[in-house]
Amino acid sequence: MINLMRHMGNSGKLAVVAAFVSLGLLVMAAVVLEELVLYLFLGSVLICYLASLVQVFNRRRYLVVLLAAAGTSVFIGCSIAFLRMWGIAFNQDANALGSAVSTRDSDIYFYLAAVAGLGTLAVLFLGAVVPSFGSRAAVPAKRTPTTTKRTSSPRKPAPRAGTPAKRPAPRTPTAPGKRPASSASSQRKPASKR
Repeated sequence: MINLMRHMGNSGKLAVVAAFVSLGLLVMAAVVLEELVLYLFLGSVLICYLASLVQVFNRRRYLVVLLAAAGTSVFIGCSIAFLRMWGIAFNQDANALGSAVSTRDSDIYFYLAAVAGLGTLAVLFLGAVVPSFGSRAAVPAKRTPTTTKRTSSPRKPAPRAGTPAKRPAPRTPTAPGKRPASSASSQRKPASKR
């Protein structure tokens, strides 16, 4: 499984783990009907959403980001409409926020919100997890290294096989060289007592 996820970054791997955790928590929430498990499920879905969004931005898949933004807007709008209709329907004062609306019409907003939310998560998750097939073909071939010109020291021509190579004449010193003073002679000798 690690080899299948090598094309993803850390956020893509986190999105995969959060998706599996959220599926497990969804099953557990359906079995135990506990409120804490439902909150854990919603938290893992949110982590999956954010990690997928970061991975999609890292891969520069801006069409997926645009689709996710549209789906998120529809999800939020339909969720608010669904909750608003239920709030108006259960209000005791009929004229508090306008005319009362029957809760029978609110089901369509619930279904639209659910479809928009699931569709947005699916688009983001697939955009984060599926490898890009065109990127491998677009990788440029290796360039050959260019040779640099050396201007500081020109090359000497190689000796030909037929001619003997010239050797430089040995130097003869013009003046006898002075011997450097040793460390022992540079120190003062103690004066002898008379």
